[in-house]
Amino acid sequence: MPENENVIEEICQIYISIKGQITSRLSEFREVLDEGSENRIFAELAFCILTPQSRAKLCWAAIENLTSKNLLLRGNKEQIARELNGVRFKYKKAEYIIDAREEFINNGKLNVGKKITGLKVEEARDYLVNDIRGIGYKEASHFLRNVALAENMAILDRHILKNLKLLGIIEEIPKSLSRKKYLEIEKGMKDFAEKICIPMSHLDFVLWYKETGDVFK
Repeated sequence: MPENENVIEEICQIYISIKGQITSRLSEFREVLDEGSENRIFAELAFCILTPQSRAKLCWAAIENLTSKNLLLRGNKEQIARELNGVRFKYKKAEYIIDAREEFINNGKLNVGKKITGLKVEEARDYLVNDIRGIGYKEASHFLRNVALAENMAILDRHILKNLKLLGIIEEIPKSLSRKKYLEIEKGMKDFAEKICIPMSHLDFVLWYKETGDVFK
């Protein structure tokens, strides 16, 4: 498919206007890992578990509520679900958070960061997808980006896929994403990012901003 030059021009203009915000946000992500706070790292993982088919800001508000009430690391399914206001499939996602918590607790201590940083980034993503319920390639990529372990992975949510289609990078939005298909689309997005000289991690924010008018998580 031919690339849409009008959309490319719009993306480049958006990037010029929000580049500073993107750089600032990525710096904040690096602070999460630099601080070495396992609680904060787990909060980012739990946030990504909540995001499928739900609004990101509502999901993060739920994580903040759970954290402030000391429920994210200690709450049971009912207690966690009660805080997931506006989050779709909240009981199932509460289960996923508890499962993830159990996966990463060793001798009473969280070890998310230690476990993930011991792997190559591609291995870390595959591990998260294969071993953590509720995490697919989009969510795993999102988490790794949010703790500054990966800045060259695509977070293929509906906003990004919509724009990749507009840009001619994909012919249609797939109904589901296998590992092979995800990596194929990710490669196309990487090639496009390189062509227009926008870093991959920045391009994700630009496309998100184009749809939402916001630089968030």
